Amino acid sequence: MLKIQNYKDKINPLLGNYIPSSISTPAEKALYDVDSMFGLPEKEANEYRLKAIKYAFKHHYENNRFYRNICKEKGVTPDDIKSIEDFNKIPLIPHTFFKDYPYGRDFAVWLANLMSIEIPKIVIKGKNPSFDDVIDAFQQAGITVCYSSGTTGKFTFIPRDEKTYKMGQYAIARCSLEMLHHWYDHDSSAYLLFPNPKKTNIYVGKVTNVLFDLVRDVRVAIDRKITTDLLRISMGVTFNFKEKMMSKLVKAANRKMNEEMINNIINWVERMDRKRERILFTGAPFILDMVMDRLIEEGKTYDFGERGGVLTGGGWKTHEEKRMPVEGFRKKVEKVFGIPPENCLDLYAMVEANGFMVHCPEGHYLHIPTTYFHPMVLDEDGEQVSYGEKGRFAFLDSLAMSYPGFILTGDEVKIHERCPICEREGPVLEPEVKRIKGEEIRGCAEEMRRIILEG
Repeated sequence: MLKIQNYKDKINPLLGNYIPSSISTPAEKALYDVDSMFGLPEKEANEYRLKAIKYAFKHHYENNRFYRNICKEKGVTPDDIKSIEDFNKIPLIPHTFFKDYPYGRDFAVWLANLMSIEIPKIVIKGKNPSFDDVIDAFQQAGITVCYSSGTTGKFTFIPRDEKTYKMGQYAIARCSLEMLHHWYDHDSSAYLLFPNPKKTNIYVGKVTNVLFDLVRDVRVAIDRKITTDLLRISMGVTFNFKEKMMSKLVKAANRKMNEEMINNIINWVERMDRKRERILFTGAPFILDMVMDRLIEEGKTYDFGERGGVLTGGGWKTHEEKRMPVEGFRKKVEKVFGIPPENCLDLYAMVEANGFMVHCPEGHYLHIPTTYFHPMVLDEDGEQVSYGEKGRFAFLDSLAMSYPGFILTGDEVKIHERCPICEREGPVLEPEVKRIKGEEIRGCAEEMRRIILEG
């Protein structure tokens, strides 16, 4: 079994494409140099985080005009940040800011103005380019524009340069596999219950690209191109008669795709069971829930035991007003696949962040990678709440070099000073995260749920 103390050395050879040749900045050191994302002594983790966040704040203050103007309005400069206690002085950007974008060529200018790096030459073709035309042009210039969408069909767009994107990929790999270290083996087969990251820039797909480096074989549940228009129409937002007609065709196609997807996953499970393979399901929990419902109907169960792992990615609604209990989901996984609860974990993340909070196997609390990511939980007046209290989640993300990663989210969380169950250091969030009342539903799996169940 993989042990924590040699964990980094075990997987770093697989992640060479995501590690810079020279690790020099405080943010890079807080990610690449640490032996554990969740297990460092508090003092050591705090030292990494203080240097990393100070570095990131100074970087954006000096290189991002719109964010510097926000700081000037608040009367804050990098010299004011001397300790972790000063982090609450750093101005936060509301998550809704990233939804307030123009269209056409102005969209490209809006994206460029978000960025805190030197913008490469970007060639936009056509007089009235679509979102996807602009995204493709940025991609050709080395900028990955990831996006997510809520129930209104309004997108959140986040531009990542190559450095930021690779640090995020390394971070999700390290954070996920540290919590699954007792299970992990490269000689495994995985089923990605999200879109193919090679065929979309939707964040739930793009963020999982590193999975192909971590296991021997990966199958993909949604293996087609997903554009912003397809996602919007699938979310039920249409702008004209043509799109309304297209929506009907999309619904029919998605129902067929849904059936094929479930059959493909079950056939894969059967093969893996016969061959006694190690398997990993990762992605949207509702897709695996649909598969399990079908298997229960057919009276089929399996005994993968320790050979099986599950890493879900948020989005715990199954139908419009039905929320799947996370603990009940784990019991169902154990009943159908024989995979024990300690191998069935959830990950909390969002398109605006490069911080990945993962359930611990012992208590299923969401642990925070505090070497580079600073969590904040705020009340209605923007003041930090005490440990054990609920509030609005905010964060300071030192890995976000291409845009200011100092964000006030629309999520409600409860934070604890440390995990009530396991012995790891650092603060944790309660196992389940919900949206603030009045905020549109959004989650790592919500878009896929809309596409498959309602599209």
